Amino acid sequence: MTSSLYWWQQPAADKHDDIREQALLHQNQLTKPPGALGKLEKLAMDMAAMQGQVKPEIHNAHCVVFAGDHGVVAQGVSAFPQAVTVEMLKNFVAGGAAISVLANNNQFELSVVNCGTASDCLDLAGVIHQPIAAGTADFSQYAAMTEPQALQSLQLGSDQVDRVHQAGCDLLFAGDMGIGNTSAASAMAAVLLKLDVAGLTGPGTGVHGEALDHKTDVLITSVQRALPYIHKPVDALIQLGGFELGAIAGAYIRAAQLGIPVLVDGFITTSAALLAVQLNPSVRDWMIFSHGSAEPGHLQLLAALSAEPILDLGMRLGEGSGAGVAISVLRQALALHGQMATFAQAGVSGSGSGSGSGSDV
Repeated sequence: MTSSLYWWQQPAADKHDDIREQALLHQNQLTKPPGALGKLEKLAMDMAAMQGQVKPEIHNAHCVVFAGDHGVVAQGVSAFPQAVTVEMLKNFVAGGAAISVLANNNQFELSVVNCGTASDCLDLAGVIHQPIAAGTADFSQYAAMTEPQALQSLQLGSDQVDRVHQAGCDLLFAGDMGIGNTSAASAMAAVLLKLDVAGLTGPGTGVHGEALDHKTDVLITSVQRALPYIHKPVDALIQLGGFELGAIAGAYIRAAQLGIPVLVDGFITTSAALLAVQLNPSVRDWMIFSHGSAEPGHLQLLAALSAEPILDLGMRLGEGSGAGVAISVLRQALALHGQMATFAQAGVSGSGSGSGSGSDV
């Protein structure tokens, strides 16, 4: 465990810019025109700088799904009842959820953490139970949580990263589960970015038409209620966030401090990434963004973080599923960088121009 109350303000680990330069020199000797593999080359360079290896590799990727419920669901902002949160926890550990299938097929470890569900599920095996409370308060009426609960949620995420770090984790990504969490993510991101929450509000579990208009109205009212109490980033979590959002933000910060690359998933986790970066700007350098969510607010969050995602597949499931797909692309980028022959090794004549504009070697 980290010791200081404000542990999240401690700087992230230094990246290895010298190794990035060495990796670039290696990349430019591979049997292809420079730049011909596009974004795959940048991914390899970023990972080289993070891992401190000219030929980075992923051996022990770990997805931690953080789950929590949201009191604002009482206002009718979701198409599903809160009971679904616990039902999905059962599905995660039984292997039937999307992220469970991806973990099995794409070879990464999966943990599920109960940060505070509305329904009691402490007897559910296979889940790490660390509930802060039985869901947050209805933030349309009150603060979502107390300050001690917010600090506890950040620490919960940090502790989970310490756990997987001890097991050798070399790439972390977080998943989210919680009915009502798109409402919390939209509201929290709106105040962090000083944007109109209506522009960040989307269908979530599938609300459309009048139901979406109602959700938007609830969030507008909620933000108006909360704004007088928000003076620093952690206040946004206290007033409008969720236990799982705080845990994800804490996980990202701790991963960066330990030098573990982070693969950020979609809209919910990007809102947590935004919170993490506002709490500690140095963690941004340790984030790779997996995909562009179909949630309409995600593009604005990505722009605010100067982030360019690996994929854009129209996904909006959550659970870490976008990252669970994108990790295969990241692995291929590292394989190409590490395993392709150089011109010298292959006995192929290299180009002296270095333009990289052609597709033929």
